Amino acid sequence: MEPTETFFDFIQQQSGKLLEQTLTHTGLTFISVLLAVAIGVPAGILITRRKRLAAPVLGIAGVMQTIPSIALLGFMIPLLGIGPKPAIVALFLYALLPIIRNTFTGINGVDPNVTEAATGMGMSRRQMLLKVQLPLAMPVILAGIRTATVINVGVATLAAYIAAGGLGEFIFGGIALNNTNMMLAGAIPAALLALLFDWLLSLIQHINIRKARKTIVALPVIFLVLSSFYLLPDTYNGKMLAGFTPEFMGRKDGNLGLKSVYGLNIRTLVISDMIMYKAAYEKKLDVISGSSTDGRVKAFDLVVLEDDKHIFPPYYAAPIVRDETLKKYPELEPALNLLSGTINDSIMTDLNYRVDYLKQNPEKVAKDFLVAHQLFKPAGNGSKGSIRIGSKIFGDGYILAAMYKMLIEGHTDLAAVTKTGLGGTKIVFDALVNNQIDLYPEYTGTGLLVILQTPQHITDSIISDSRKVYDYVNSEFEKQYHIKWLKPIGFNNTYALMMRRTAATQLHINSISGFTKYVNQQ
Repeated sequence: MEPTETFFDFIQQQSGKLLEQTLTHTGLTFISVLLAVAIGVPAGILITRRKRLAAPVLGIAGVMQTIPSIALLGFMIPLLGIGPKPAIVALFLYALLPIIRNTFTGINGVDPNVTEAATGMGMSRRQMLLKVQLPLAMPVILAGIRTATVINVGVATLAAYIAAGGLGEFIFGGIALNNTNMMLAGAIPAALLALLFDWLLSLIQHINIRKARKTIVALPVIFLVLSSFYLLPDTYNGKMLAGFTPEFMGRKDGNLGLKSVYGLNIRTLVISDMIMYKAAYEKKLDVISGSSTDGRVKAFDLVVLEDDKHIFPPYYAAPIVRDETLKKYPELEPALNLLSGTINDSIMTDLNYRVDYLKQNPEKVAKDFLVAHQLFKPAGNGSKGSIRIGSKIFGDGYILAAMYKMLIEGHTDLAAVTKTGLGGTKIVFDALVNNQIDLYPEYTGTGLLVILQTPQHITDSIISDSRKVYDYVNSEFEKQYHIKWLKPIGFNNTYALMMRRTAATQLHINSISGFTKYVNQQ
């Protein structure tokens, strides 16, 4: 049995990248807060003088904070593309409300007797603002900046989804790979950064009034220095750029295999599966990690490079079900197995194309397929019990979950509910093990490498034989988790390296070895 890697071993191995991502995270946070201070403080001052603007300005800033952070990042992508720009703008919008509100509150909270005395001394409005109101309001304004900074440290973890870097790369990679050490390597530094920045700003917040004027000048300088930690990457610089998902980055049959087996050394951005295909199409990325049956391969005219050294194992899809559920409802297995052998690679690609690119409803796509193959039956009364079906956050997961629901309700007296979009492998598999769902569609390669984390010598002995991989994962899942793999559906949704068809043709590249040779010669 291979020795278990400790958290400190992982930190030691990843120390260089961890430092890089921590600095990136710090820079992202302070660039966005600096911009928010530059806009928010003047806006707060403005609405103290024009009170009728206070409600709409604070209302708009409040609405910005109510938008879910991942959705706000998504809205930014069509406007600003991927990378640091949309992340910085989204974080800036999140930081505005506490800064504007606290500036408004702090200035309004200055004792009227003090402002009257300043007026009596002949001070202009500008002098009163700089010499009286801002110094007295500074503790309240700094409280807003503290709040904005802590918020942005947390939200900045999501920047990894759009190739902006940061500690989210470790967190999302750990979730996808069921790797607790990786998750902690991102989560712990992020929490420590939030505590550290909050503490440092609290020290500044509690300085005396005489020094407050110096703070007004010094604070932007401090933020500017911290912002410089984010060195905007020279994305292209004439060299190839890859976009890989967090899960692909840490897998043996992913970036690790590309490095160790192929010797591929390429600049890499971590990016969400949801946007990387379009990014490749728009020439923002040269190569991406994809799924061979994803509909966006067809939609964006990408070509899959031949895995000529065989680092990607078979990824045959099949439903995996809790033994307890199968014993309680023996009619469930025959109903689910009706889908076995009906969907090959090209069919799955077309189904995914309809969902991923044509934006058709997964339930409609699922029903159309079942009707065409004479597998659809109207739902019964579902009086015998209810089956909970899960899926990952991918198009084929939604489609297969919908098909299984219809098959169960049409061919048994069971009802079915779907819990789709459960994220990566760890989340959905943990839900299955913990009896929160009864089944979900999984892939043999994922079962072999991610869930079982099969030793290398066993993997090497079976990886080229799809039947051996299936038999091994089925046997081990029964032993370790009391979960059964039902019959494979038929398609092999393997990992793949892909690039634009026009670029592959122009460069005469059709295999990963050929691509590696081209990259390493640059």
